[in-house]
Amino acid sequence: MSKDVKQPSIENQIDSVSKIETIKNLIFGDNIQQYDSEFEALKKDILTKREELKALLEETTREINILVDNLSTDLNIRITELENNFSDKIEGLESEKVNKKTLGNLLVKIGNQISE
Repeated sequence: MSKDVKQPSIENQIDSVSKIETIKNLIFGDNIQQYDSEFEALKKDILTKREELKALLEETTREINILVDNLSTDLNIRITELENNFSDKIEGLESEKVNKKTLGNLLVKIGNQISE
């Protein structure tokens, strides 16, 4: 029980489209062209703003990357300086420790010489 679906002919479709256009022109008249031009202007404005935002985003991204690189370089320099200072302090402590040991040995020798 299939029903034959009758498809509208191309002439009927064209006629329908022209009727719709005629109705739009009757309802909106000359205003439809004004609306269309305003919508086109809005589309162009939106696209322009979008491109401006993309350019601003790219510029901001480049600036942030430069700042991150500069910060990274600065941190590496500071870490290197801290490592060097730390190494110097350790060497200083080792020297003091050696000096105390040497001093202890000298005191033992002096003590031995006094007891003789």
